[in-house]
Amino acid sequence: METNKILIDAFGRIQELVHGISDGLEEPAIIFRPDDDANSIGWLLWHLTRVQDDHVSEIAGREQAWIDESWAERFGMDPDPTNTGYGHTSEQVASVQPDAGLLRDYHDAVYARTLEYLGGIDAAELDRIIDYGWDPPVSVGVRLVSVIGDDLQHAGQAAYVRGLL
Repeated sequence: METNKILIDAFGRIQELVHGISDGLEEPAIIFRPDDDANSIGWLLWHLTRVQDDHVSEIAGREQAWIDESWAERFGMDPDPTNTGYGHTSEQVASVQPDAGLLRDYHDAVYARTLEYLGGIDAAELDRIIDYGWDPPVSVGVRLVSVIGDDLQHAGQAAYVRGLL
């Protein structure tokens, strides 16, 4: 099996989780927070998609869908490419109140762009160093695995919150 096919499969599983978690969710369930400092399902799915959009776009050398396809405006948010949810305060988490269809559509757009990039990569691309700020430096392959791990963790958290409902 080609390495890019394994990555395509992993990102496909994330997409399936996003759909499964968000299907049939409406307010107030999508913005439910188990306590005042917890993350909602909507925020978790938005965040994992933002991270994927940010990181894969950077690796691919293109603008994020968040900006390029006007997703920020559709979410009623500022088109700040650095706003991925990392470091959000409790108030910022509460302010992310998307509807399930919008979340799925954004995730699907990012997933399509991810597949487009992954379809053309090879071992040399996976070995390309993209961040010398770490020891050892971070390669494309390591960054993609990091995104997959982060996305799966947040999808699991969202599934747990949904289970609480």
